[in-house]
Amino acid sequence: MIIDIGNSLLKVALVQGDVVLEQHSCLSLSEDVVNDIQARYPSMSRAIVASTAHTTAEVASTLRKCGIDVLEMNSLTPIPIGNDYLSPETLGVDRLAAAVGAVEVMGCADALIVDFGTAITIDMVEGGFFRGGNISPGMRTRFRALHDYTSRLPECEATDEILRLGRTTRQAIEQGVMEGITHEIRGYISSFSQQNEKLTLIFTGGDANFFVKRIKNAIFAKCDLVLCGLNRILEYNAEL
Repeated sequence: MIIDIGNSLLKVALVQGDVVLEQHSCLSLSEDVVNDIQARYPSMSRAIVASTAHTTAEVASTLRKCGIDVLEMNSLTPIPIGNDYLSPETLGVDRLAAAVGAVEVMGCADALIVDFGTAITIDMVEGGFFRGGNISPGMRTRFRALHDYTSRLPECEATDEILRLGRTTRQAIEQGVMEGITHEIRGYISSFSQQNEKLTLIFTGGDANFFVKRIKNAIFAKCDLVLCGLNRILEYNAEL
């Protein structure tokens, strides 16, 4: 069982080998829910729990009460790739797990990983090492900020429409946010590709599909790259 604890929801995946058998999100994980999963997957005996927002202790305790061997992901957890980050204790485990997913699952030793979520993270993997990255506000965060910090601008949402210029205020906000992110990512691609021509560009995260259409040379990670990476980390620790 792979569990990624977010700000409001838990992502839960049941994985056998590299095959995702089931995946869903929930508000919490009770013993009854775990017992139901065990009834459907009686061979399920191991789990990894990771979180960037909350402690893993409560979820891990629930799983252990149900007889499951639990690995709580943190900065000291052994991983199958190198890590050059100068403050590993502050590095979000989701960023590190995505890097493991890129290298170990997608086979990309050199990659620029863009995760489109509440925040946008742009992370570099070179030679199988996590080198670092940058963080900026995500798409929905930008829409919300324009609405919250101004008196008259409406709260807008993502659009598939691509325009050079907005002809209404709503279009101007939609295109301003989405094209702003597009040019931001293109800038990273241009800069880092000049230094490493072998880089593979990988998009992941809940809003990635909107930007695959705008930036043509990206590979969209069809699996949830963080969950894939966490699964590989669980396997790696079981092998130690």
